[in-house]
Amino acid sequence: MKPPSATPISTTHQQAIQQQFDPQAQAYLASTVHAQGPDLAHAQQLVARHLPASKARVLDVGCGAGHLAFALSPHVHHVMAVDPSPGMLDTVRRAAQHRGLGHIDTVQAQADDLPFADGHFCTVATRYSAHHWTALEASLREMYRVIKPGGYLLMIDILGHEDALVDTHLQAMEVLRDRSHVRNRSATQWQALLAEAGFTVHEQAQWPVRLEFAPWVARMQTPACQVEGIRALQEGAPAEVRQALSIDTDGSFTAHTGLFWARRQP
Repeated sequence: MKPPSATPISTTHQQAIQQQFDPQAQAYLASTVHAQGPDLAHAQQLVARHLPASKARVLDVGCGAGHLAFALSPHVHHVMAVDPSPGMLDTVRRAAQHRGLGHIDTVQAQADDLPFADGHFCTVATRYSAHHWTALEASLREMYRVIKPGGYLLMIDILGHEDALVDTHLQAMEVLRDRSHVRNRSATQWQALLAEAGFTVHEQAQWPVRLEFAPWVARMQTPACQVEGIRALQEGAPAEVRQALSIDTDGSFTAHTGLFWARRQP
């Protein structure tokens, strides 16, 4: 008799996302990397400056544990938070209720299939989600569709590196840590993607974000063998990669958060 196979049963990417994030929703709500950051403050300033608070409707795509929705909610009339993970949406609903944010609602949906009418939102926003999307171009088209003419897109994500050698190591670490990872795009790639989707970028910024290794892998419950793989990759990386990512002896490293404030033509 053949012994049972040790190979895990293959899952779709969407199933992998739910398996990864449903059990970790509370961990993401408590994560300081996600709950804080200069990008959140800058996003608040942009929305407060450009949107009429009494009428503004904002869509948060791939809302995760809801940090962007919570940050923007004092400056807008209504926030719709969407995510493919039911566990994340449950966390958002409970946290919004606890914070007295009754103008935040949730819907389960994917970025490339948004269940909303054309031109329904003043702004569509997303933070730390797009690197999980397999259909990025289709998702940008959907986001463009549901933004009213003259409305805005707020795109925030971890950036890929402009240098190919450094970027290869960064992407490899990411997918070893999180099997739902697809790709971090560089600032240059984001500019091209947004232009192709019909958006005009009015403002962009980036900030370093220090990723402490132990909580970074614990948040995803990365298997020990893959943690070892990440550490081996880091330790064997060329000096220029270790320098560019500021890789420390404990595996902690520095990535960059990018923000793009773009507009749909009136």
